[in-house]
Formats: sequence, structure tokens, C-alpha cells
Amino acid sequence: MSDSSLERSTKINLLKEPAVKKLCDVLDKSSKKGWRKLGEIVGNDRRFRVSSDDMEMCSLKVLELEGSPSRMLLRLMGERGCTTGQLADYLQTVGNSEALQCLKPPALQILLQPQSVALISGHNLRLSCLASGRSPVQYQWFKTKEEVPNSFSADLVISPVHLKDAGFYICRVNSGDAFEFSRWAQVEVMDVTVSCGQSYHSLEGRLKMVIQPQSQRLYVGESLQLECGAVGRPIPRYQWHRNGVPLPNATKRKLMIPHSIQDHSGRYRCEISSSTERMWSNEVDIAIEPRISVQISVAMECSEDDVLTIGEGSSAFFLNSIPDHLYATDKVALLIGNLSYQNHPQLKAPMVDVYDLTNLLRQLNFQVVSLLDLTETEMRNAVDEFLLLLHKGVYGLLYYAGHGYENYGNSFMVPVDAPNPYRSANCLCVQSILKLMQEKETSLNVFLLDMCRKRNYHDDSAPNIVLRVTANIVFGYATCQDAEAFELSSSGFTNGVFVKFLKKRLLDNEKITVVLDRVAEDMGQFDATKGKQALEIRSSLSERRALTDPILPGDSGDHAHRLQWAKAHELPESMCLNFDCGAQIKLGFAAEFSNVLVIYTHIVKKPENMSSCQAHVTDFSQDLDVDPKEMNRETPEETGIYLLSSNLPQHCLYTRVSSLQKLREELVFTVCLQGTFPAMDDESVHWTKSISIGRPLIARLDLNRATRRNSCLQTCLIPHSPSHSPCHSPGPEHHLHPPHGGHQVQDFSRLSPLHLCPDVTERFQGAVGGCGDSYYDNLCQPFYEPAAGLSSSPGRLSIPIETTDDITELQTVFINSLQLQQQ
Repeated sequence: MSDSSLERSTKINLLKEPAVKKLCDVLDKSSKKGWRKLGEIVGNDRRFRVSSDDMEMCSLKVLELEGSPSRMLLRLMGERGCTTGQLADYLQTVGNSEALQCLKPPALQILLQPQSVALISGHNLRLSCLASGRSPVQYQWFKTKEEVPNSFSADLVISPVHLKDAGFYICRVNSGDAFEFSRWAQVEVMDVTVSCGQSYHSLEGRLKMVIQPQSQRLYVGESLQLECGAVGRPIPRYQWHRNGVPLPNATKRKLMIPHSIQDHSGRYRCEISSSTERMWSNEVDIAIEPRISVQISVAMECSEDDVLTIGEGSSAFFLNSIPDHLYATDKVALLIGNLSYQNHPQLKAPMVDVYDLTNLLRQLNFQVVSLLDLTETEMRNAVDEFLLLLHKGVYGLLYYAGHGYENYGNSFMVPVDAPNPYRSANCLCVQSILKLMQEKETSLNVFLLDMCRKRNYHDDSAPNIVLRVTANIVFGYATCQDAEAFELSSSGFTNGVFVKFLKKRLLDNEKITVVLDRVAEDMGQFDATKGKQALEIRSSLSERRALTDPILPGDSGDHAHRLQWAKAHELPESMCLNFDCGAQIKLGFAAEFSNVLVIYTHIVKKPENMSSCQAHVTDFSQDLDVDPKEMNRETPEETGIYLLSSNLPQHCLYTRVSSLQKLREELVFTVCLQGTFPAMDDESVHWTKSISIGRPLIARLDLNRATRRNSCLQTCLIPHSPSHSPCHSPGPEHHLHPPHGGHQVQDFSRLSPLHLCPDVTERFQGAVGGCGDSYYDNLCQPFYEPAAGLSSSPGRLSIPIETTDDITELQTVFINSLQLQQQ
């Protein structure tokens, strides 16, 4: 049988996803030669029995988000045995030559992708990539962006492999004028001693543990480092656990906590898994002990220079018993991301930015409250609670992402309920907050403002805010004065430009101004925003204060407010619910942000006489943001839980509850159990339980109250009432207009400003919706595609990769180098 007949006999449900997607796009958009005409012709063929009811079901797909009638029709045909040859005949009859072209085999196709692997130094490395084409196939392997010498075959062999050979590899395949890139393959090389008689082949298949973590006893402030390692193909995945609970973002082979505290004590172990296997490391004990304080007695012979007294008590520390750098008495951070504006353009990046910074700051032992979509009153009350925690020696950090502006040197943060137009009466003045922070005698005040700083020409107020001269202030502005900040526009979720580079530097053990300087340098190398956005740093910091500095608690501070702030992180306890029918339901909770709660339900026990059983939650307070269409979904993503999904248990129903700060009373909802019994002809029977979980997370701080203290208003000599004066926002003539259309190399059409007036945004989004084939069209979209997405279109590089941060960064560098080669 010839190759062509083999292809014609292939069932259409085995077609590659890129071909199916392209075919569906053509059929969906074609009116006279589209899916309806195809369905009519197939309906006349008794072999596949496409009925009028089937066609009606296909047509209903247009009502679904990204629904495709063509895809539904092709699926029905595939289930009934239709082959690509038969489909081609139907398309020929329809006369849709464009759709018929989608079924033709590509000029070049990669049949075997290289697999990531972890192995031991001294063994042999083999990566394989196999492709077929209409003309002879040529291969070239790359490590990162450098060509691997003499690597022109389908197999890349390094014998023996060394530590320096670890990294990311990719293969470029050419056939005539066509070319494709393989997926990235990560090679991890470990330098360990293997017992006698163990060979490379014994490590190639099943996972094998080669490095075990070790128990440790440390002092507060010292670095905790745990390591484990396994070899195998595909490369293992890691998840660290403490006391049986998965640690967020602890998915690397090495677990590192730069400055440990006593709360980090516990029993640690690592879960190692691949696509088919799972194993655990040894469980080890980690003890974090406080540094020993020594009471100075008369018998001791020491001078005043030998000791450093802490607080007002009589105890003292020897100099060699405390860190040789500065320390904080506490670290507190308030992170606000506003994206769902009521009267202004919507944003995407603040949610991802706040989530990423929350996890990083918690690694630095900050007490973090992260909040999304706050009104003016809620923002002011959140700031007031934040100020109550600031005392002598505390490090305070405030991060804001959202719309904003700057007038006369004063920066203003725009709440989600700000009217259109708005002015300072509706916004929070950052310098007012700074003045109040100065009164607290904090050791470090850090402001990270991820917002635009364009002039608001309709706001003539000029607050007279007199700041003291202190040497503890650091401002990191995401953009320069009178300029805009950008987020990368894409179909998925991505960081804003500022946090994209900030998160790579935030854990560096350097003075905070040095960290921001390096972020500024990194941003300066980002072609997409060069000349559009540049980080601006303002600082009066005289000491070498770093966010990594350890915490040595002092005697000052309001412990009651610190306890109240800590309660804003408390989750309700998971619970098991027993129903009269004998079913048992587990109800669990997770926090995506301090004001976003995730509720998940799972059937623990189903009675034997029940044929089906399902539990869901309902009847939430109208104060909360709960979309009924997105409740009780089978995957976290379906209910809007994109960032926390990997940390949630599987096989549950998930519900995302937002805006907890609006909760005025206890959170009460109903758990409904629905079951069917064969003896009752499978009719549904319902049982309900009313559940109260108190006031979870940020709801405890009562941010919805009327602003009682108005603390952040006291320093501004301006009327803070929207009714006192008309409000205006910047007009379109004062905004930087991104370019529209065109296919130039410097194409910024995938960038969205964080502050635009409505008419400018409408034109801007029109540019985003255009189809340019420039390098930046690839750069500013997600850097990965599905595994099956191996396609190439003229003028665009298609390099599917694994979805890891390291590979994503590698993708940018590699595509950039290839683009330069093509010019």
C-alpha cells in the first residue's frame, strides 16, 4: 500500500491538532462552502448517519465560548469511522479547496521529539529527533542559542556527559525551503557517586533516587537548603512538602529559604514524579532555633564594644551571635492589584503580578496581604490597617498595580470605583501614605508603583505634603515621569513589564536599590518597550538595607494589630459532612489572594445503593463576587482559578469566591448533595446542609466599613469628597499613542498601557487585534504552544516548548538570535 493510501485510510479523529484547528477555522468562517454544506453531503451517506439533530447540536456550539460547529461535526464523523480520504472526497464535492489544502501532509513533519532527561555525570547522553519531508532532511542541534559542533544527525550523543553539558537543547530540521524546530529538551546532570555495577541503562527508564535530603539544625536567620535528586527519562518533577502539606512554588530539585525563622521548622520530604511513576524522598527533620541571648553578669570581663544591647531589657547579644548585616524587627507588605475597573479600561497583569510578588515576599519572611479590585473606601482602610503594623525597626513595603497618574510630583492610585472622569478626590495619594509611614520610625519604606505617571490635566489640585528628611525611603516606579507603564497583551495570563523583570531579582541578597538598578538594566534590554518604558528609582536610603535582611523581633509594636493582620491569612478548617443517605463529603478551602477564597468539594464516601452522587455549593451572599456560571466546575481553570490550580487537589468541584473584603457578616452558604438510585428509576434526590465558616481571610479586617480614621487623608490639604468638586481624567490628547497596524520589526501592538482613557484604549485594542507577523507578535504572546502545535507559517517562527520559567526565558533569547540571522 502506498504512502498516499496510508494517509487516506487514517481516521480523522487521529488528525494532528494544528491541522484540525486550521480546518475548523476555514469551515466555520465559510458561509456557502462551510460546515453546514459539508454536513448536508455527509448526511446523505448512510455510513455516517449525520442527522438533523446532529446538525442542530453542532449549531449550538456557536453559543459556547470558543465553540466550533465544525469541530463537533468532525468529531461525530470520526466516531463513526470516517477517514481522511473520505473527508477529502466530501470537501472536493463541496468545492472548498482551502479546506482541502488543510488535509495535505506538510512538507516537513517531526515524528519523534527529543525528551528531557536527568542523568549522572560520566554516563552517555542521547537525544533523538526524527522528521520526514518531501526532500532530504537535515538536522542541526542547538544548546541554548549556540550550535552544537558536528551535530548534524537525528541523534545527539554526548559521551561521557559532564556538568557543563546540562542545559536546554533544541533541534532545527530542514527539508528544502521548509524548516521546523523540535521541542526543547532539558538535560539535568548530577555529580553523584553510583554504586558498583550500576549502568546507564538502569537509569534510563524507571525513576531512581540518587540524592537524599539531610536533616539540619539551624539558627534563626541562617539559610536553609535541602536537596534531592532522581534520574530518569522523562525528567522528573519535584514537589516539596512540610509536615505533609505541599509548599507553594517549591517545585525545584533544591529547596532554598535564604533567611529561616522558627516557623520553618518541621519534617520535610520531596515528592518526585514522572508521567507514569511517583516516589518519595526520605523524610528529614529541620530544627530552627532562636539565637542564644546571654545575660551579662558581673563575672564577665567585656567592654561596651563587645556587646550590642537589644531593646530596653537587660539581655544582650554577643556580636558574633547576630548577623553581620542589618536586620528588621518585622517585615510587612501590602499588595494591591486593581484590574476590574467599573468605569475605565480593564487590565490583566495586576492579578498575576500580585500573585507572583506575594509568593516571593513570603519567601523573604514578609507578612503579606494581597488584595484585588478595591474601591476607594476599601483601599483607604487597607492602608490604615497596614500603617498600624509599622513601628520602629519594621520594613514596610507597598506595591500597587493598576491605573494611576502623577501631578506636581505626587502620585495617585486609582480605585476600581473611581468615576469617569476622576481627580485626586477619588484617588489615594502615595506621598500622603509616605508621610504617615515616616511618623512610625520604620527602618525601611519601599514603594513599588506599577502604574502610569502621565499628567492629569483636568486635576488642578496641588497637595502641600511636607515630608521629613529621612534616610529610609525607596521608590521604584515602573515607568518614568509623564510616561506610561505597559502590560503584555496575550490570550493567557502574563506579567506586566515591570514585574516580569522584578521577580527575577527580588530574592537577591543585595541592597534594595542595587536590586532595582539591576531590574532597570534588564528592562533596558527589552526591545518591546525600549524607548517607551524605563524604570525610575528614587531613594534616600543611606544604609545597606535589603529585603533579605533577617528578622530579630524587638519589644516595640502593637502585638494586637500584628495578630489581627496574621488572622487575615487564616483559612477555615476543612471539614467532612455526613448526610442522612450515608454519603460523606469533604469540604476544603484554599486562598488565591487575601480576598479570594477557593472552595472545593469531594465525594469521600458514596453509598453502595446510590448509582451517582455529586455535591455542589450554592446560596452565597450577594455582597460577594461569585459568578453562578463558573461555580462547581470540574477543573480550577473553568472557574477562573488559573494561578493556584496546580496546588489544588484533583477530582473535585471548584468554586472561586472573590471580594471577601465586602463581606459584612459570617460567610454562610449551602452544600447540596444530589444522588440517584436505581430503585427510583434514577430520579434525583437532594439533601442540603447550611455551612458557616465565619469571616475568612481579609474579611476579618472589616475593610468595607465607612472610613473612620481617614489616616491617609490627613496629610493632604485638598477636599476629599467627590461631591465637593467636579472630577476629570486625562484627555486623549495627552496620552502616548502606540503605533497601529503595519508589520515593522518594532511592532508594539501587543503592549497594553496600564492607564489609558477609553477612546485611546479602543484604538489601541484594535491594533492588538490586528495580525502582524513581526518578531514582537511572537514575543508578547505566551512563549509556549501545546505539544501537538508543530506548525510553521511564513514569516513566523514556531517553537513549542515546555512551560517552565527557565525555558520561557530561553525562548526569548533564542528567537531573538534567529530573527537577527534572518534579517
